[in-house]
Amino acid sequence: MANKSLSMQKLRQILLFLKRGYSERSIVKQTGISRQTVHQYARLFLETGSDYNTLLTLSDHQLHSIIEGNKPEKEQVRDTRKSQFLDQIDYFILELKRVGVTRQLLWQEYLEAHPSGFQYSRFCELLDIETGRRKPSMHFSHNPAELMEIDFAGSKLHYVDKKSGEIIECPVLIGVLPFSGYAYVEALDNASLPQVIKGLNNMLNYLGGVPLNAISDNMRQWVSKSCRYEPTFPQMLEQWSIHNHIGLLATRPGFPKDKPSVENQVLITYRRVYALIRNTTFHSRTELNNAILQKLEEHHRQNFQKKTYSRYQLFNSEEKPLLQPLPQTPYELRHYTRGKVHKNYYVVVGEDWHFYSVPSTYVGKEVQIVYDSDCVEIYHRQERIALHKRSFKKHAYTTEWEHMPENHKRIAEQKGWNPEYYLRKASENGVFTREFFDKLMQSKITIHQAYGPCLGILRLITEYGPARVESACKRALMGSKYNYGVVKTILKNNMDLIVELTELPSQIPAHTNIRGADFYKTI
Repeated sequence: MANKSLSMQKLRQILLFLKRGYSERSIVKQTGISRQTVHQYARLFLETGSDYNTLLTLSDHQLHSIIEGNKPEKEQVRDTRKSQFLDQIDYFILELKRVGVTRQLLWQEYLEAHPSGFQYSRFCELLDIETGRRKPSMHFSHNPAELMEIDFAGSKLHYVDKKSGEIIECPVLIGVLPFSGYAYVEALDNASLPQVIKGLNNMLNYLGGVPLNAISDNMRQWVSKSCRYEPTFPQMLEQWSIHNHIGLLATRPGFPKDKPSVENQVLITYRRVYALIRNTTFHSRTELNNAILQKLEEHHRQNFQKKTYSRYQLFNSEEKPLLQPLPQTPYELRHYTRGKVHKNYYVVVGEDWHFYSVPSTYVGKEVQIVYDSDCVEIYHRQERIALHKRSFKKHAYTTEWEHMPENHKRIAEQKGWNPEYYLRKASENGVFTREFFDKLMQSKITIHQAYGPCLGILRLITEYGPARVESACKRALMGSKYNYGVVKTILKNNMDLIVELTELPSQIPAHTNIRGADFYKTI
């Protein structure tokens, strides 16, 4: 008898023909069923002890039960093996979760208990079937423009550096709109969060709009603290989402099927992009991404299987019009750091080692510093307390007059306490004085520490005169210390005058031992 049972429709056909007195050969011609199968079912009907009319009045379930109960012994043996397997299926699934337990090991244990049991391939097949039944896949219905799923491809792409010949690997960021299947793929320099943000900006530009939400798994670039119900996202990513009016979502930890569309898109990318460019050598990331987008466009314009339209058509007709508009300017990458306000009411941006002032009332407070390529913002408890134009000059200071306390303002007004004032006074005295002042300011942790020494040196001009102070600064520049005491010591010990003497050309005094040039002419 065939391994697969006949459908109830075919079985009732055989039963009806038998009732009408057709021979088995005639039934084969009428139904197309093999003669052996017709013969075996005719025998099963006869063995039930009921006439054909009675059998035809039974329900499908009743008729099936009678036939199963009268199957040949060979079929019963087969069912016995399966029932033995199913009796242990819960045990198999549970054991597979234990460390070191494999299917091979479970099959060997199964054969020891049931020597006539299934072979390994059939054992694994049935195990897959039963496991799949216990973990059914859920169908997700997606609304247009509602969600964008994001992930990294497991395999990287690469290009070859022309100068060094080095193979540069690039992680590949993938995003897809589940409703239309419209996707974006880009090879990044690296997988850091700043590069992900840059890739997300390019993704939105490619789509020409912004979906309501974006979801990814719990990768470190997306989630800073995992939680099944309320994950925490990196601050930079949250700033990007606020700028673009897009909600951030994360899959449940350990549940990648919460974003099935992008999981499938990774496989599509391997087949429609990776495979088609595998034999091409690229010499820059730009070349690589141009090739990726070309293959991606071709993929978008191919019709869905068994459908008359493509992803491109579906996206442009039903999804793109519902996307939120892009912001007027793309999100600019911002850096976040924390610091403590120094006693001189400055904070430092360590990347540039540049100091920025804050209101003096915040001395000793913990603040957050947010900066990009143009400006530096300083916050205290979510309130912005200072805004400066970013400066890349190392060991320099940017000061707002309003940030100074009143007594400092008065002193500054009286004594001109600012770097420009002292550098201007030093320049008036000479180039070496100006250079010494500049090195003195750079050697101090804060600029205010340099004001006192600068003022002292300017007063030395009154005591010793401009020329001697200029010479003293020139001599002091030969050393490695830049302070008031060095210049004062040089002047007090008249060392600046020694510098002047050593600069004069040395002359040998006249005496009788000097032959002169004429002596050599006579030889």
